Amino acid sequence: RARNAGLYLATLAAALGPLSFGFVLGYSSPVIPELSKASDPQLRLDSAQASWFASVVTLGAAAGGILGGYLVDQVGRKLSLMLCSIPYVSGYLVIISARNIWMLYFGRILTGLASGITSLVVPVYISEISHPQVRGMLGSCVQLMVVTGILGAYIAGIALKWRWLAVLCCFPSCIMLLFMFFMPETPRFLLNQNKRSEAIASLQFLRGPHVDHEWECRQIEDNVEEEGLSILEFRNPSIYRPLLIGVALMFFQQVTGINAVMFYAETIFEDAHFKDSRMASVVVGSIQVCFTAVAALIIDKTGRKVLLYISGFIMALSTALFGLYFKMVLPTPGNSSHPDLLFTLNTVAPGTESSLPWLAVVSLGLFVAGFALGWGPIPWLVMSEIFPLKARGISSGACVLTNWVMAFFVTKEFHDLIGLLTAYGTFWLFSAFCCMNVLFTAFYVPETKGRTLEQIEAYFRRS
Repeated sequence: RARNAGLYLATLAAALGPLSFGFVLGYSSPVIPELSKASDPQLRLDSAQASWFASVVTLGAAAGGILGGYLVDQVGRKLSLMLCSIPYVSGYLVIISARNIWMLYFGRILTGLASGITSLVVPVYISEISHPQVRGMLGSCVQLMVVTGILGAYIAGIALKWRWLAVLCCFPSCIMLLFMFFMPETPRFLLNQNKRSEAIASLQFLRGPHVDHEWECRQIEDNVEEEGLSILEFRNPSIYRPLLIGVALMFFQQVTGINAVMFYAETIFEDAHFKDSRMASVVVGSIQVCFTAVAALIIDKTGRKVLLYISGFIMALSTALFGLYFKMVLPTPGNSSHPDLLFTLNTVAPGTESSLPWLAVVSLGLFVAGFALGWGPIPWLVMSEIFPLKARGISSGACVLTNWVMAFFVTKEFHDLIGLLTAYGTFWLFSAFCCMNVLFTAFYVPETKGRTLEQIEAYFRRS
C-alpha cells in the first residue's frame, strides 16, 4: 500500500475535477425552484427557461469534449486539467454577477465546457498513471466523485442561496489547480514526447522508490508509436473497433433514460407525499454515492462485464416497473394528449393514491442503484482503457461528444416522447434499451480486468 501513496495522491488531485463537474450537474436542482420565484423579473425562470438552464450545460460539455480531445494530446493530461479550472471559475463568476437570464445561461455554458474537458481528461489521466491491479477501482472514483459533487450541491442548496452556492462550487476546481501543480504528467504521454528521464521520475513518484521503473518504462516504450495519427488510420480495425465500442457505450449509457428519470425525481417524490422533495433528492444522491462506491470496491475482483450485466438487468426491471406504474395511474387510455408528467402524476386513477406512488419510489431507488453499480462508472472507465495511445485524444473526444449530445437530446425530447408514446410507453422503451445494453455487453465489450493498457491495445491489434 505504501508504494501506491504517490499514485493515490495523484488520483485524488485529479478526482477534484469530477467533483467540480458533479457540483455543476447538481447546481440546477436546488437553484431552479429558487429562481422560479425570484423577486427580480430579469432573473425569474419560467418552465421553458428552467429547462434550458438545466440542459444548456450539456451543450457546453459537448464542445468541451471536442476541445479536450485536442488539448489532451497537444499540451498533455496534467496541463489540460489545470487549464479547465479557468472556465469553471469564470462560469461561476458570471453566474454570481448575473443581472439577467442570458448571463445565467452563459455561466452554465462555461461550467459545462469545463465539465466536458474534465470528463475526458480525468479518466485518461487516472488510467495512464495506474497499474492493472487498482486501475478499475481508481477509474471508478471518477463517477464516485461526480455523484459526491451532485449530492454536495443538493445538501448545500438546502442552506445556501443560489449566489452563495455558486461561490462554494468554485472551491473544488481551485483546489484541483493547486494540487495538480505538484503532480506528475503521465509516463505514457512523456514517453510519447520522447521525455524518458521525466517519465522515469514520474514512475518513481507514482510507484515509489522500490519498484523496477526501467522495466515498466520499457514495457510502455515497446508500445509507443511516435508518428502522428492520420485520418486514413481509422480504417485500421485496431483503431476503429475500440472507437465504435466506446461511442456505443456512451450512447447506451444515455438511452437508459438516466437524465430523464433524475429530472423528474422530485415530481415522483412529491406524488408519493414526501414532506420535503429536496430531502428526497438528497436520499437519491446518497443511493448513487453508496452504490458507486460499492462498484469501485468490487470492480477489480468481479470485472467490468459482470457489473454491466447486473446493472443492465436491474435498470431494465426498474424502468419496466416505472412503465407499469404509469400504465396503472393514467386515468384514461387516451392521455397522450397530456404529455406533461406533472399532469400525469396529479391525475391518478381513483383508489391508487395511497399505495401506487410507492411503486414509483421503489422503481426510482432501484434504477439509481442499478445505474450507479455499472452503467454509470464503467463506460467512462472502459473509454479510458481501450484506445491506443496515439488515438486516445481524438477517440475519447468522440465518446464525450456522443455522451453529452445524447444527454441533451434525451433530456430535451423527453416530453415529446411522452406525447408520442405515452408515459408508460416511454419507460418501456427505456427498458428495451437497457435489455439491448446487456446484449451489446455480451457480444462486443472486451473484459479489461487485470490487463495493462499495452495488453489491451495488443488484443485489438490481434483481433
